[in-house]
Amino acid sequence: MRDFQFWLYIIVGVIYLIGRLRKKQPEQPEAPAGKPEKPVRQFERPTANPIPAASAPKSLTFEELLREITESKTPQPEYVDYDDNLKEEEQDLEDVEYNYRKQDKIYDVYEEAKREAFNRPSLEETMKVEDTVVRYEKFKMFEQEQRRDLVQEYLADFKDPEGLKKAVVMSEILQRKF
Repeated sequence: MRDFQFWLYIIVGVIYLIGRLRKKQPEQPEAPAGKPEKPVRQFERPTANPIPAASAPKSLTFEELLREITESKTPQPEYVDYDDNLKEEEQDLEDVEYNYRKQDKIYDVYEEAKREAFNRPSLEETMKVEDTVVRYEKFKMFEQEQRRDLVQEYLADFKDPEGLKKAVVMSEILQRKF
């Protein structure tokens, strides 16, 4: 099995080398054995601005040709210089002459309430003790009721000597006979 793999790799390597050598050698046209044919003249298409042969560019790839075609079809946006229409770049955004007491009405309301505070009676003057509602347990409905913790009760019974009797009865109840 190992010999087979070895020979397989050798054969594949030789085929690869032969293929590389054939690519490097320039192809030579074969001479026809019979009657020579007329040579075909090939004409180049004239371009708008002919390029000298010395500076002729390489042939373009498909992607480059496609890019050139699409760029010629899409209209190029005009260059707009936005720097021309700028105002003075330094502008102070803070209004130094702003007087909040004159502009905002909330300060007027505050000052009015402060002036009227001396004319109004205070809470101590207006409050009468007889008017105070005193009811006990009015929050009783919001209290949570205490739940029985059966495990703690059973443990307390097991610690008590009288609870030993209860423990025997509980074991008889909890053990299944069937």
